[in-house]
Amino acid sequence: MNHHSIVKEQLAKHFQTHEDHILVLDRLKGGMSNSNYVVSVHGKKYTFRIPGKNADVFVDRDVERQTLELVAPLHIDGNAMLHLELDTGYKVSSYIEGESLISKNPADYYEEAALVLHKLHDSKLRAKNDYASFERLARYERLVTSVGLSHDPSYFDIRDRFFAFKDWLHSMPTTLCHNDSQPSNFIDIGDGLVLVDWEFGGNNDPFYDIACYGNFDFNLALGLLPVYLDREPTKLEIKRLTLWRTFQCLQWHNVALYKEAIGLSQELHLDFLQIAKNYIAKANALFAQATAL
Repeated sequence: MNHHSIVKEQLAKHFQTHEDHILVLDRLKGGMSNSNYVVSVHGKKYTFRIPGKNADVFVDRDVERQTLELVAPLHIDGNAMLHLELDTGYKVSSYIEGESLISKNPADYYEEAALVLHKLHDSKLRAKNDYASFERLARYERLVTSVGLSHDPSYFDIRDRFFAFKDWLHSMPTTLCHNDSQPSNFIDIGDGLVLVDWEFGGNNDPFYDIACYGNFDFNLALGLLPVYLDREPTKLEIKRLTLWRTFQCLQWHNVALYKEAIGLSQELHLDFLQIAKNYIAKANALFAQATAL
């Protein structure tokens, strides 16, 4: 069954209407994991998410549901979720009128992004789950080997050097975090930003969220940090930020390898093997920056 058929079938069931009353208007840009569609049901807009192939190995839908319920009183996620199906990951949400920062200049939104992150980090809310970065990395490594791939020695070289800072990073205070707060997940709604896609929510070092803002260009994370802190960061704070972005590159290297192994390069017309190699190059460059501080 193709995606348009799934969207119509599922929304007809959810809204108890006929498929003829459902129009698929567009597919949202951004993201390499899920397919998100803008739809019209009886003339009102909604979004519908179809998780990518084998997405369940990375995401716990019950954790996602709990996180969305937890952050709802903060009004930073658009309070858009209407229904989340735990076994399939299909999600129906109200349509948020706005534009993702992926199509804008994220450097123009430092203050707005910092405001959203502070509302989250300063809320004193605690998730039932920790993001558990290092345990997660080990799990992702096992996923790669479980599908018959072997890590290149270059991966272990940078990972093991990075692990010299593992205990230090692990000692940082944690708050409720989004853990995928890259610009594509911030939506400009005209009078501020909302943050969407809470699949990886959990307790973590808040600097991890700032590092995510540098997903496409680490300079964006470096630019956001002093705005978030409301002062110039210390060298140790810049090191902490840079190391977390190094970690993220190691993490997404494993995700890209797994996607290559399960055939998503062909399905999505993306070279995940090259993407994986690029993450290793970025991890090495970032680690060199961090250790030079």
